[in-house]
Amino acid sequence: MEPAPWAHRPVEVGLVGAGPWARAMHARILAAGPETRLAAVWARRTEAAEQTAAPYEAHVAADFDELLDHCEAVAFAVPPAVQGELAPLAAKRGKALLLEKPLGPDLPTAQRVADAIAEAGVISQLVLTKRYHPTTRAFLDTARTLDIAGARSCYLHGAFLGGDFATGWRLEHGALLDLGPHLLDLLDTAIGPIATIRSTGDPRRWIELTCEHANGAVSQASLSGSVNLPRAVTRVELFGPDPSLVYDTAAIDHEEGWPILRREFATAVRTHTPTELGAQRGLYLQSLIEGATQQ
Repeated sequence: MEPAPWAHRPVEVGLVGAGPWARAMHARILAAGPETRLAAVWARRTEAAEQTAAPYEAHVAADFDELLDHCEAVAFAVPPAVQGELAPLAAKRGKALLLEKPLGPDLPTAQRVADAIAEAGVISQLVLTKRYHPTTRAFLDTARTLDIAGARSCYLHGAFLGGDFATGWRLEHGALLDLGPHLLDLLDTAIGPIATIRSTGDPRRWIELTCEHANGAVSQASLSGSVNLPRAVTRVELFGPDPSLVYDTAAIDHEEGWPILRREFATAVRTHTPTELGAQRGLYLQSLIEGATQQ
């Protein structure tokens, strides 16, 4: 058996950001290896960058350019506007990109990110966390075999009510921009391409989406980050002439997905093979979000 493409040389990743998500996921997972190594950290608050880098003995960069000098790939754990500003610069330097969703705060910014990545010809991959879990992949594989007439779904939690993830951009834009990419990606993949989308409600409180798919199926999605629940609820139900199919994250261990995400990113970088969940997927999802607000 041939060794994995990263076996003798882990991908050296620089991390932009040092907030709660950067510490809890990006730094920890990238440092765990063996496919990747956390090479450097940069954040606008030097003290936070030092605290994030210290457990893994990663280099603390004084600025973004210095971070790029210390890595071959860049992971972003920053607000969408910051990612939209810096990701094109990293792409122009030839760095592979591990991107958060959404690509940017709006469609024009997302377009600039995707265009820069395409022009540079670098690898990109989105941290659509649920897509890397075996349970999600099994659900999507089964869904593709079904004749689906309609679907209902939700992604609900109370993180915007307070705590580490009640951040400025989330409170400003609400659940559509933050949670929408996850749920729209699942519906689009499970049922088929979304042709039209419309919304009602307030994304900062509760927003309801109705999607018409190219194959004639209709799906609905409820999104909120401002409801008092004991835990997050992500659920998709598919209906048609076949028995219904349900996807629910309540019982899954999210830790199972991180090694898959890390391994697939490193493999894509080492083999220079574009991923299904690259920047173009992020741009498509952002276009759906934009479509839901243009009514």
